[in-house]
Amino acid sequence: MTIDANRFELSPIVAGLWRITEWKLGVQERVRWIEQALALGITTFDHADIYGDYRAEGLFGEALQASPDLRRRMQLVTKCGIRLRSAQKPYRITYYDTGAAYVSAQVEQSLRNLHTEQLDLVLVHRPDYLMDAAALAETFTQLTREGKVAHWGVSNHSTSQFALLNQHHPLVTNQVELSPLQMHALDDGTLDQAQQLGLRPMIWSPLAGGRLFTGEDEPATRVRAEMSAIAARYGISLTTLAFAWVLRHPSRPYPITGTGRIDGLRDAVAALNVQLDVEDWYAIWTASKGHSVP
Repeated sequence: MTIDANRFELSPIVAGLWRITEWKLGVQERVRWIEQALALGITTFDHADIYGDYRAEGLFGEALQASPDLRRRMQLVTKCGIRLRSAQKPYRITYYDTGAAYVSAQVEQSLRNLHTEQLDLVLVHRPDYLMDAAALAETFTQLTREGKVAHWGVSNHSTSQFALLNQHHPLVTNQVELSPLQMHALDDGTLDQAQQLGLRPMIWSPLAGGRLFTGEDEPATRVRAEMSAIAARYGISLTTLAFAWVLRHPSRPYPITGTGRIDGLRDAVAALNVQLDVEDWYAIWTASKGHSVP
């Protein structure tokens, strides 16, 4: 089986629903939030089965059930593979599971939660040390054949882990962390691999979980000062600059938001109109590292 990666596209900015349970929105307020996101050109919504203690997908799904026409205007992304110990799931410990039975069951649950007949993209949330790549690929193939999942990818996988699974079943993305305060993906080969294979990575936490704005550690303070000066020169917000910094990478990443504020979504989308100068990009890199390039 082969997949033309050029035909697989998400919206340039992806809305992350990790914190939706904290937004305290009623069903109609969630419908309105989705409508506003769509109006901004954000058509991709990123979920995971475990978000919000297994409740996040259901909250979003209630909005889709209340306004079914929204579904055809969006792409739904979710993740599975983590058995999160919680009040909802009293496992003895939290662990990873990419066995056929668990992945299939979680896909079925996500379909029910989101009130949809097909998921546009499902990611293996974390690398499972006991993953049988060939067996997992068979599960992917079966669920795709049944029309339940259109595309598959991974999240937080190393280059070798990605290559192993991709050898058995074509993957369309690796969702990894990248921000002006977390740059491992620039050096660990994941973004190089994305370019090599022509697959666009998804980027989580481009604002470093808010540390970019409130962190009091030395790197955060340095980066905030440098970025504030650059943002003022461009006439944009710090949020917009952070997204522009991520978008500047030639792997053509899809950065994911984490906010319920429409103004926050608007700031992220504004980055699509910013062409960050190479020197400014490296000035942020230098501030983060605390030293010049070698």
